[in-house]
Amino acid sequence: MKKKILLAIFILIIIAGIIIFFFLQKSITGEVVRDTYSFTKAICNGSNFCQDYEIVCEGNRTISRSPLSGAVVQHNPEWNDLREEKFRNKECENFYDN
Repeated sequence: MKKKILLAIFILIIIAGIIIFFFLQKSITGEVVRDTYSFTKAICNGSNFCQDYEIVCEGNRTISRSPLSGAVVQHNPEWNDLREEKFRNKECENFYDN
């Protein structure tokens, strides 16, 4: 009876070890965690037509720039974008700079 209990415990330990081994194999990829983030901003053209975009970055590199559906406005000809130039043109490479 004692031998059967020890054998059962031994088998359970081996099964648990195999499960843990496969779990660790799937969770450790060797890839560096990527610094991916996104933000939205309005991009305006010379005729004061502005469209909101989602900008996706990886580190300092722009991955994508996608227009947001319905997020547009046509300002009158006298309108001026009051954002400072550095913020109007801000993209991934200078996102955290002031």
